[in-house]
Amino acid sequence: RKISYGEGVERVFPLYSPSIAEITVVRRGDVRRAKLYYLRGRSGKSARIAEKSRTTGGASAATVTDATAPATASAESEANAAE
Repeated sequence: RKISYGEGVERVFPLYSPSIAEITVVRRGDVRRAKLYYLRGRSGKSARIAEKSRTTGGASAATVTDATAPATASAESEANAAE
């Protein structure tokens, strides 16, 4: 929201506008609704959204990486032994 002449105004930007170079995700919040219209009337601490934890995605990615690394190393050692 933007304050214009003392009034809160919604800013809407076209998604594929040439003036938008890139979109980056800064934070992810845990909400129960897709449309957050109920936050319009709130300000300060009551307008905050609880941040979503990122540990679930990072732990599974690390497990997959660790599992594939030894398999690659053993495949290389078998290839060297065959020569």
